[in-house]
Amino acid sequence: MKKTLITLALAVITMAAGAQGPQAKTSCGVLEGTYESGIKVFRGVPFAQPPVGELRWKAPQPVKPWTGVRAAKHFGPNPMQQNLFGDMNFGTPENSEDCLYLNIWTPSKTMDERLPVLIYFNGGGLVAGSGSEPRYAGESMARRGIISITANYREGIFGFFAHPELSKETSYKGSGNYGFLDQVAAIKWVKDNIAAFGGDPERITIVGESAGSASVSALMASPLCQGLFAQAMGSSASVVAYDKVPTLKEAEEAGKAVMKAVGCASIAEMRAMPAAELLEKAGAASMQKMYNIDGYFFTEQPVDTYNNGRQAHVPLLVGWNSAEMPIAAVLGGRPMTVASVREAVKSVFGDDTDKVLEAYGLTTDEAVAGQPGWRLGSDMFVAFGTWKWADMHARTGQQPVYRYLYYHPRPAMRVSGKVAGLAGGVIDAEENATPQPAATGAVHSADIEYAMGTLPTNRVYDWQAADFTVSTIFQNYYLNFIKTGNPNGLGQPEWQPVNGHDVPPVLQIGTDTYLKADAQLENAYRTADKAVWK
Repeated sequence: MKKTLITLALAVITMAAGAQGPQAKTSCGVLEGTYESGIKVFRGVPFAQPPVGELRWKAPQPVKPWTGVRAAKHFGPNPMQQNLFGDMNFGTPENSEDCLYLNIWTPSKTMDERLPVLIYFNGGGLVAGSGSEPRYAGESMARRGIISITANYREGIFGFFAHPELSKETSYKGSGNYGFLDQVAAIKWVKDNIAAFGGDPERITIVGESAGSASVSALMASPLCQGLFAQAMGSSASVVAYDKVPTLKEAEEAGKAVMKAVGCASIAEMRAMPAAELLEKAGAASMQKMYNIDGYFFTEQPVDTYNNGRQAHVPLLVGWNSAEMPIAAVLGGRPMTVASVREAVKSVFGDDTDKVLEAYGLTTDEAVAGQPGWRLGSDMFVAFGTWKWADMHARTGQQPVYRYLYYHPRPAMRVSGKVAGLAGGVIDAEENATPQPAATGAVHSADIEYAMGTLPTNRVYDWQAADFTVSTIFQNYYLNFIKTGNPNGLGQPEWQPVNGHDVPPVLQIGTDTYLKADAQLENAYRTADKAVWK
C-alpha cells in the first residue's frame, strides 16, 4: 500500500511538472501562458524587437519569428525609468531598454470567440510606469467577458528624445515620439494577432490614465492609427491643453541640450552609453519637450486635427477627477491669495486673467483655499486639457462623447509611515515635512483601481464597502462601453452623451452617481479656452 501511494504521488508530481499551459499561435510563433483561476494569462509577449544598440531611438521593428513554443509566463522588464512616483508598484523588479512587451488576460474558452478587447496604456508622465503594475491588471476585466491587455512603451529619454542627427536617419526627416510609435506597434500587433486569443480585431478599445490618457488623445490624432481601434477612453490628460505641441525644431534644440548634458558629441556616442548611465546623466533635462510635430506620428498640431475633424472618428468616454491637484501646486510657494493666483496664471491667460478668475469664482482669498482653488489647480494640471479634447471631439468627431467627473475620495491609509504626495502619489512621512492640503474629492490617479476593478491589489488604503460599490458602478460603465460603444446598461444611472448640448450633461461618479449639467463650470472652461486659443 505504501509503495502504491509513493507511486501515485510521483505520478502526480510528474504530471504537474509537465502540465501544459494555454497556447496561442501568433504570426511569429506559438506562445504558452498560464491558467489562473479560469483565466488564460500570457505575460511578457513581445510585440517588437528589443530597441537596444543600433535600434535605440529607432521606430519599433517587427518581432523576429521563433521556433518551438515560447514561454509567456512572466512580465517582461519595465521601461527604463527613475523612481519618481510613490504609488507605482511593479510586477517585476527589472527595468530595461528591452521593454516592448504586452500582457494578455483572456477568458476565451475556445480561442475563437471574438471577444471585445481593451488595451491599457499606463500613466507616469511619459517618464515612468509599466504595464506590470497590479492596478492595471486585466484579471477582473477578463472575468467580465473581455480580453484585457497592458502594453509597455519607451519612456523618458529612451522614448521621446529628438535630435537633428536622428531626424537625418528617417525617411520623414523627423525624430522623437518613439514611445508613441511603440503604442502604435502594440495596437497593430493586437489587431493582427488577437483572434488567436479569442478576441475580435474589430472591437478594440484603447484606454489610459494621465500620460496614458494623453497618449490616447495623441493616437486618435495620428494618421498612423486610422482604422486600428473602434473606441477610446481617457482619464485625466490630453495632448491639447494650454500650449501647442512643440515643433520638431524646438524638440531638436532640446535634444541638443540633452546631448550636452550627458557629455556626448554624437548620437553614436549616446547609443554606445549603457542605458542606466544615460538615464542618470540625462536626468531632468530629458523631460522637456516630451513629444513633437515630427511629420510622421503627428503631421500637424493636434488641436488643428481635432478642430478640423481629421482625428479617428470613434466613440469616446472621457473624464477627470474632482481634486486632481491643489492650487498650491500652481502657486509655487506664493501665499494663498487672489493676487498670488493672478500672478501665477497671467502667463497662461494674459489680459483675460481677471475674466478667467471671475469665471472660476476666484474673487476672494477664501475661495483660493476652497473648491474654486481646487478646480483651477486641477484644470491647470490636467483637467482643462481633458475638457478641451472632449469638447473638440464632440463637435467634429461624428461620434458620441460621454463625459464624467469622478468625485469619490480614497479612504484612509492602512499603512503607517506614509502620507499623500502630489498627483495621487504616496510618499514616506518625514519629520517637519509640510503636509499636503486635504483633498476635497478624488485626487489624480485615484480612479484607476475603481475603474479597473483592482482595489484588492492596492494594500495602502483601507477599502470599505462603499469603495467596492463605487468600483462596481465605475467598472460596469467601462465594461459596457468596451463591449458596445455605449456605457449604459441595466441597473446603472443613465449616462447621456454631451453632443449637441450647450451645457453638457456630465456623469458624477461616486457613492451617489447622477447626471449633472454645470453651467458655471462650463462657462469657466469656455472663458479659459477663449483666453488661451484666441
